[in-house]
Amino acid sequence: MNFLRQSTQAIFATLVLSLGACNSASMLKGSGYSDPRLTGRIERAYEARDVCLAKNAAPSVSGEPDINTIAKAVSLSCMPETNRLIAMVNPYQDPRVTTAMLKDNDDKAMRYVMLARGEARN
Repeated sequence: MNFLRQSTQAIFATLVLSLGACNSASMLKGSGYSDPRLTGRIERAYEARDVCLAKNAAPSVSGEPDINTIAKAVSLSCMPETNRLIAMVNPYQDPRVTTAMLKDNDDKAMRYVMLARGEARN
């Protein structure tokens, strides 16, 4: 029973992260998101979050050797944008969705920091 629960959580987290990785709320239309205004607001919230992460990652290349510390700071600096995004995507406040989206936020922050440092390709 525990294995089934963990499998379900893993599948759900993968789904949420996949949707976040696409960075396009238009992908949600095929999944039953038919409200164009909400879809547009979600898309703009993703863009605002990503712009914040990219903007805050750029100045952080100042020689700090620990990339994890930098990425965490970048992630935390964009929490207002991330919280707005979570509120739109997760109106029923499912903790699993929130956790998956926060992990996605941390992963994106790490990617932007690596891009800013020239350690990753776009």
